[in-house]
Amino acid sequence: MRRGWDPTVLMASTTLPPASAPSSENTQVNIDLGDRRYDILIGGGLLVPQTFEGLPKSATALIVTNTTVGPLYTAKLRAAIAPHHKTVLDIELPDGEQYKDWPALNQVFTKLLEEAADRKTVLYALGGGVVGDMTGFAAACYMRGVPFVQVPTTLLAQVDSSVGGKTAINHPAGKNMIGAFYQPQRVVCDLDTLDTLPQRELVAGLAEVIKYGPIADADFLAWLEANLDALLARDRAALMHAVKRSCQIKAWVVNQDEKESGLRAILNYGHTFGHAIEAGMGYGQWLHGEAVGCGMVMATDLSARLGLIDADTAQRIADLIQRAGLPVKGPDLGADRYIELMQVDKKAEGGEIRFVLVGPLGQASMRPAPDALVRDVIASHTR
Repeated sequence: MRRGWDPTVLMASTTLPPASAPSSENTQVNIDLGDRRYDILIGGGLLVPQTFEGLPKSATALIVTNTTVGPLYTAKLRAAIAPHHKTVLDIELPDGEQYKDWPALNQVFTKLLEEAADRKTVLYALGGGVVGDMTGFAAACYMRGVPFVQVPTTLLAQVDSSVGGKTAINHPAGKNMIGAFYQPQRVVCDLDTLDTLPQRELVAGLAEVIKYGPIADADFLAWLEANLDALLARDRAALMHAVKRSCQIKAWVVNQDEKESGLRAILNYGHTFGHAIEAGMGYGQWLHGEAVGCGMVMATDLSARLGLIDADTAQRIADLIQRAGLPVKGPDLGADRYIELMQVDKKAEGGEIRFVLVGPLGQASMRPAPDALVRDVIASHTR
């Protein structure tokens, strides 16, 4: 913990930028980390050569994708980046959270070594959060660091996991416990790729969109309530605004706290309970966004029980999560198992679980909670 930091008050040092009016025009958001700054490009028709101009050039590039996304978009991405590289290779990993592990990661390293890739080789992550996390971690490790570019193809990855440089793999004992902070050179959010996204995956991605309202922007929460049906129907202008505003909020947080020593922890709202669900059920049984959605209901209830928000506000958030089609009841793992899994959460210290809580609406804090209260919350929201 950073000396002098009060974990119960996660204060921003700058004001959240105001939201612009919804628009269907292509746009961008900037991550300002000094010499590691980069752009998040958002729009349609972005898998073209012009999008990738100005990135590091290399003799070899490697597209890392999976068996679901690869057949849909590898050829298009290959054509877009071919002018910038002499050789473009690709590798398809198995699809699913259960493959976010060492064996799959080693497939990437093996491919790089077999092709004699050097330290200028550029990796392109084409897929959802699993592909993005593993590609970024591989890039951070191979020859102690090679450039990589995020090309997220799921809503969840576009609004969260592709932005901010957190890369990791899972361990059976805990999610995202082995990884590195390593920033991409660019993030390319082509909304056209959402056209092929299964509805369950779209809904799961909405969990990571919804989280930004309670923790940072009450006006955005109200906009989501009014426009949820349009988002579920994949209205392009609604998706554009949701992705842009989510990226703006995440960029605002990351710009102030790249390595999660304080403020960035608010982005884990719902994740402490959610990661316990994923690990407890076995990775891949629940989608990450489904677990986070349920976890937000639990964290919001805990916030209300601690007096940080009133019951009506807690119900308002839970209603939106349920309207989106996300689970609001978790699996009955038993309170002891939930607590055991949450004790190895990255935010835990000395075995003490710390939760990201809401209150007042549009702000967040991180703090421990009485064991009995946590057990009551688990009992109320599991089946």
